[in-house]
Amino acid sequence: MDSVDRRAVTPRKSRWTHTFAKVLHMNRAVTGVSSKSHDKVKQDRISQDSKSFEEEDGDEEKLRHRMVMEAFLAKLFASIATMKAAYAQMQFSQSPYDAGGIQAADQRVVLELKNLSQLKQCYRKNQLDESSPEKTQLVAELQEQKSLLKTYEMMGKKLDSQLKLRESEITFLKEKLKEINRENKLIERRLNSSGLLSVPSHLHLSSLCPDHFISALSQTIKSVRQFIRWMMNEMELAGWDLDLAAEAIEPGVDYLDLNHRYFAFESFVFKEMFDGFNFPNFSLPNESLPEQQKQRHFFFDRFTELKPVKTREYLARKPKSMFAGFCSTKYFRLVHPKMESSLFGNFNQRNLLNAGEFPETNFFTSFAEMAKRVWLLHCLALSFEPQVSIFQVGKRSRFSEVYMESVSKEAFMLTKTEPSVAFTVVPGFKIGKTIVQCQVYLS
Repeated sequence: MDSVDRRAVTPRKSRWTHTFAKVLHMNRAVTGVSSKSHDKVKQDRISQDSKSFEEEDGDEEKLRHRMVMEAFLAKLFASIATMKAAYAQMQFSQSPYDAGGIQAADQRVVLELKNLSQLKQCYRKNQLDESSPEKTQLVAELQEQKSLLKTYEMMGKKLDSQLKLRESEITFLKEKLKEINRENKLIERRLNSSGLLSVPSHLHLSSLCPDHFISALSQTIKSVRQFIRWMMNEMELAGWDLDLAAEAIEPGVDYLDLNHRYFAFESFVFKEMFDGFNFPNFSLPNESLPEQQKQRHFFFDRFTELKPVKTREYLARKPKSMFAGFCSTKYFRLVHPKMESSLFGNFNQRNLLNAGEFPETNFFTSFAEMAKRVWLLHCLALSFEPQVSIFQVGKRSRFSEVYMESVSKEAFMLTKTEPSVAFTVVPGFKIGKTIVQCQVYLS
């Protein structure tokens, strides 16, 4: 084979190379990118991609660290909640005493204290559990909720136990109160039969003492309450709405018991019957009184004159007496014409009183007996030196054990705040330095 002349080939290659180089140069001139600048752009792109990857790796690391810390805190709170539940169990097991429950709760508290100590060491040494933080957190939160539920169950059981204890105490106190009331009634019967509670028949002005007034007051209160029961029975028979009537007497009172509306009627009767008690003439018109120095003997003589006599006999014998005028005046104030018409269907009793006569009905007889007790108490009060004074307290006043007595003992047990006076039921009295408490209704 013939050899190839090297010179024949070289010029062609050079021309092709020159042509490619010229085209490449033109291309670079058009694009404005040199070989060196192209390499730089390429390097910048690689650098930016590497930086983005590093930032993403950093964010993932921060996120994972945060999840690990949240899982650690969840385990910490779960351990605390478990220890709290164990402590609640220990308290509940103490009353009634449960040795097994106390021991189990104590072991649980010790275990959780060790767990807390381990968590503390792991945190200080930065040896937190980084495996499955999501699962660790969910398990810890579930444990915390279970512990909280157990704590609430223990609290509920404790409250139920306290409630049963209070109910048993209330039952015991009610039985004790009934027993005391029975004993008081027996003692009262014995005293009544022996005459110690009644004002002595041969009482002397010089021997008066507070006990005599207190005894007369007790009889007066009993008589007033007998009349009130009679009056309320008549109102019920006539179809009265006693709730509306009680609201009209003492508006805006929140009664602790529906039966307590009775106290409103009692307050009304006492208020009307004792109005003017502090005045010598009981606010009656046209009464001439002796001079101040002789008034004690004057009122004591009235007391001793009326006390042993039956009320109806005295009224029949002395229809123009001050006591007869007192009965008429108080009846007109206590029994409204509409009330009398509603109860009895007529005005016969009012007409007889206006004519200077006295009805023979059972209702008026009960009223007259009550009026006699109030009149005698007034005469006895003015026989003291210094004279007995009456008092009552206003609405919303603070309760004072010195001057007041509650007619409803439930007020101190059923109200959350300190109860205040809704109204005075029975007035109080001052006999020198002796205080006879007024009876009030609290709400």
